[in-house]
Amino acid sequence: MRSGWWRLTALGAGVLFAASACAADPNAAQAQPVPSDDPRLVATALQILVLLTVLSLAPAILVMVTSFTRIVVVLSLVRSAIGVPQLPPNQVLIGLALFLTAFVMAPVVREVNDEALQPYLSGSIGQEEALARAEAPIRAFMLRQTRDSDLAMLMKVAGQPKPANADEIPTYVLIPAFTLSELRTAFQMGFVMFVPFLIIDLVVSSALLSMGMMMLPPVVVSLPFKLLLFVLVDGWSLIVGSVVGSFF
Repeated sequence: MRSGWWRLTALGAGVLFAASACAADPNAAQAQPVPSDDPRLVATALQILVLLTVLSLAPAILVMVTSFTRIVVVLSLVRSAIGVPQLPPNQVLIGLALFLTAFVMAPVVREVNDEALQPYLSGSIGQEEALARAEAPIRAFMLRQTRDSDLAMLMKVAGQPKPANADEIPTYVLIPAFTLSELRTAFQMGFVMFVPFLIIDLVVSSALLSMGMMMLPPVVVSLPFKLLLFVLVDGWSLIVGSVVGSFF
């Protein structure tokens, strides 16, 4: 992944270097010389710089403004509750979280495509209007999942007045408030899922102590029972259904 960003950065640097060389050398490309202070050249260079910056921040944007945070935290807590930190592997867990994120965010992506991307590609709207239209459904999704207390706390910290409506909430305040709410919800769901596994651990520990088998680690005995319980109740389907259903 990082090598891909480095290649994009190198490509952008090459484009900027070539543009600067063509502007400085009148014999290059057999074209009319373009002054180095031409506003069109400066605007093109800034657009390339902004594009590369957005691409480098794409992973953070994916994590902060989508359902990925809640899903991956819940799945990680389930793995810890079972007592096998290495299974499923991180690659499987993150891959599942990414596909579930795509499933949850599909209506938002569809709305962004219909209302912003396609009109912009057809030339019916400008860039600024396209960005505003694309931001609206994402903000609506985050507002539905964000607690009022988190928004109020961050608005107070930022020194912002109390908003009269959702449109007055700045995006730079909404994003961290959304992330805090997602973490709280994920830990609440994780606590509920920990309880049955904790009960199994307590029962096994009490049974081993009553039999005088104090040298035998309770985890060795309780792990098969936890796996059996998880399989019998179809645990992955229940967890995935609960975490995905919490967004709708």
